[in-house]
Amino acid sequence: MTFILGLTGSIGMGKSTTAQLFRQRGVPVYDADQVVHDLYRKEAVPLVAKLFPAAVKDGMIDRVALGKIVFGNPDALRQLEAIIHPLVHRAETEFVVQARESAAPLIILDIPLLLEKNREGRCDAVIVVSTDFSEQKRRVMSRPDMTEEKFNQILERQVPDDLKRKRAHIVIETGRGIEDADRQVAAIIKMFNGRRGRFMAGGV
Repeated sequence: MTFILGLTGSIGMGKSTTAQLFRQRGVPVYDADQVVHDLYRKEAVPLVAKLFPAAVKDGMIDRVALGKIVFGNPDALRQLEAIIHPLVHRAETEFVVQARESAAPLIILDIPLLLEKNREGRCDAVIVVSTDFSEQKRRVMSRPDMTEEKFNQILERQVPDDLKRKRAHIVIETGRGIEDADRQVAAIIKMFNGRRGRFMAGGV
């Protein structure tokens, strides 16, 4: 039986880095962001082009251009999600099926909006990656083209970190550096291998 751990966290919390730590330790990871990136270069291009032709450049979807169209425009965002989400869900389902067919004991579903979209029911347990707000803001504001206004708008669309932590089975703290985060990942894998029944009961 394949055990499914959902991995999520707000912007700037270190979720992608944590997913890579699991991957480096041999755990298969489904990366929802990478799936979207691939769709924007292939399958989703003609579908998005019908709605937002200005977002397509050189036969691919320009994420910056698309972001300018949908950011702050709820109707446009809903239209985009109606196209992308079914394709992402299909890729996720295929990943899980393949993992089960290969008898993988543990997999990670790296999904940024796992809790926002109330999709934790797809998982056997949920990991939330977190750090304190000052560190989160420092990381996010160091990104290219990020502004205080944009940061605040992103936060408004995400479940607050304190609520995510309450809904998590496990919290990985990332404010103490990557080596410490890696130790937490290793401990989770070890705990899963040795105490799987407690995960299935809804706690660790």
